[in-house]
Amino acid sequence: MNEVAELFIDGASSGNPGPAAIGVVLKSGKLKKELSKYIGIATNNVAEYLALTYGLTICLFCGVKKIVVKTDSQLLANQIIGIYKIKNKNLRIFYDLNKHLISAFSSFKIEHVPRSQNKLADKLACLALDGLR
Repeated sequence: MNEVAELFIDGASSGNPGPAAIGVVLKSGKLKKELSKYIGIATNNVAEYLALTYGLTICLFCGVKKIVVKTDSQLLANQIIGIYKIKNKNLRIFYDLNKHLISAFSSFKIEHVPRSQNKLADKLACLALDGLR
């Protein structure tokens, strides 16, 4: 796949930490993949990072080479870009894992978007959380 795919990601937790879930949407031409998954007890920031991990992995399995990630997590986007430092040692592990996955793409960009532009990923994360209640 030579076109630029869009990956929408979101993580959610009920409590911080608390029950957590992720939502992932990959759009690449006619290809559309969705993931709604409970991830256990985690902070919201860990859920955001795991949404990115799962999303990047899906992209790699689908043969995506060029990607734009859209997230409503300003912290995640700015840490991946390098604007914000990672002070939390647990997040550093997820950061390192995702940077390794990112290196497999020929083109990578991450953008912070308003929640209104990330509705489907948000909905998928919430559906996984709602399934627990």
